[in-house]
Amino acid sequence: MNILDLAIQIQQIPAPTFEEKRRGEFVRDLFEKEELKDVSIDSIGNVYARMAGKKKNVKPLIVTAHLDTVFPFSTQLQVREEAGKVIAPGIGDNSLGVAALFGIIWSLKNKLSHDVWFVADVGEEGLGDLRGMREVVKRFGKDVIGYLVIEGMALGHVYHRAIGVKRYRITAKTAGGHSWSDYGSPSAVHELAHVITKLTALRLPKEPRTTMNVGVIQGGTGVNVLASEAKCELDLRSEDPKMLSKLVNQVEEILIHADRADVKIMAEVIGERPAGEISSEHEFIKLGVRCVEEQDVRVTLTSGSTDANIPLSQNIPAVVLGITTGGGAHTVNEFIDIEPIENGMASLVRFVERAVNGE
Repeated sequence: MNILDLAIQIQQIPAPTFEEKRRGEFVRDLFEKEELKDVSIDSIGNVYARMAGKKKNVKPLIVTAHLDTVFPFSTQLQVREEAGKVIAPGIGDNSLGVAALFGIIWSLKNKLSHDVWFVADVGEEGLGDLRGMREVVKRFGKDVIGYLVIEGMALGHVYHRAIGVKRYRITAKTAGGHSWSDYGSPSAVHELAHVITKLTALRLPKEPRTTMNVGVIQGGTGVNVLASEAKCELDLRSEDPKMLSKLVNQVEEILIHADRADVKIMAEVIGERPAGEISSEHEFIKLGVRCVEEQDVRVTLTSGSTDANIPLSQNIPAVVLGITTGGGAHTVNEFIDIEPIENGMASLVRFVERAVNGE
């Protein structure tokens, strides 16, 4: 079986965040077929397997890829191939990444001096809040060579900085009423819209890059009803932890002033991804760059919000590498380019081999 065929098999198993069990069991069974050591699934659904190295009592390398996708169970997971591309929901983010774990295993079995732990983890997307990777880092701690995080469509990008993220669910509550007879009384929908307008009017710097997004809005019961409740979900990000903290304070100030006797505005934190980084001169990052460049792929050092946030926030070496190029991430028209997969896999295999065995 090749990497692409396996990626499609994985993609065909639905795995919304918090519902990764079936896909995790599929990966566990594959780990067992490869006769890896200590295969297990932990209490939250992370799948672990150890490739034994020749040396004992030495630090392991941890290689991870997240199982979950952004797509609900109702999504049609059809696959089609067109002009050198495979188009399918979740194929690059992150079915190909999970398949790559096995590409490394097939290439390096019985060739490594240190143990390598392979982990297919849960809860990377959306409101998963990196819960899987938090558990992985809790398990292995700092006594590791480092963490290699695999993302399917990141070829050419070497992530060494973790973007800080904070997410809120904002709820507006009012007494509600009839749109005609109670006209003039507050509507939760109108009040929430007013809050969102104030939030999105905040000026955000381009440097350090800082963003805000209202991704979900819910509320109301009918076209002629003054809504008694409305909710939205807000995503805040910045490359600079200080800038993120400033933005959080601005947002919370707006929410405090929107609250009044006849309108209740409440905010619940629903996600918080810590920031962190590793120097571009760190040997772990320089190794990642070399392994990619050796495949005649131009490298860009970059930042992102990934599973690597957790180890980087704890000053543990971590890098994110990819397998191919693509586009349409998080849409039903997500696609990956077929041709670069070979070079992407070669860069991953070289990275693992050199990180464990030395240059």
